[in-house]
Amino acid sequence: MEDSSKKREISFHDEWADGTSLSEIKVFESFENITAQENRFILSLMGDLENVKLLDIGAGLGESSVYFALKRARVTAVDISPAMLSRCTALGEKYGVNISTIWDYEAQFEYGEAEYDIVYGANVLHHIGDIKPLLQGVKRSLVPEGQFFFYDPLAYNPAINVYRRLATKVRTKDEQPLRFSHLKHFRELFTEVHYRGFWLSTLLLFFKYYFIDRVHPNTERYWKRILKEDPNHIGWWFNPLRRLDSVMLRIPPFKYFAWNIVIWGRK
Repeated sequence: MEDSSKKREISFHDEWADGTSLSEIKVFESFENITAQENRFILSLMGDLENVKLLDIGAGLGESSVYFALKRARVTAVDISPAMLSRCTALGEKYGVNISTIWDYEAQFEYGEAEYDIVYGANVLHHIGDIKPLLQGVKRSLVPEGQFFFYDPLAYNPAINVYRRLATKVRTKDEQPLRFSHLKHFRELFTEVHYRGFWLSTLLLFFKYYFIDRVHPNTERYWKRILKEDPNHIGWWFNPLRRLDSVMLRIPPFKYFAWNIVIWGRK
């Protein structure tokens, strides 16, 4: 990551953290709401987390770190933003769990040798640029047969690309959504690599926010707003679309139109 890009990322995320109260951070909703499709899927693959040593890369406000700690994992949170790590620590204190932290200011991706059973990262890879050094750090940090789980946005969906052009104040200009060509870096380093796309017809929720609720993308982050949805209010239409997506996004022509991709595998 170039120094100018790194400074912008730190400044942006420090400001975000400083402007977010602990009461706004949705810990359980980030993993258990029907709209938390990626994390629900990842949890189904992780299994029991008790006493598992887990590294949370790009931990941000701490939703994932705290959730995993509440599942009795031993969690270390990594971030480039000191304010984000501070908020993560405070969130852990609120929920009565301890989170170890690593401030990776230099983006060296040095997390130790064979230290962790699981490495998890949500919405972090598209902030990096060249993801290979990070993945090499992940490989070093995993124990033999250790697992990794990432999810990030893809670059292709035209509606999401319009959203990105509108949401200029809640994103940094250095973000680079993933392409399927990035999978080669995973396959070069890991013995087992899988992926699955999420959000196609379910993106109607974004259209609802913009055209019906009249929420501008710069006013509220849509990818955070989705976690506030009441399943009792939207489940009747969202769940059928979610099931439709699970079929459509396995068909090659449609996979390019997913909003997010989950990539997982094993050392």
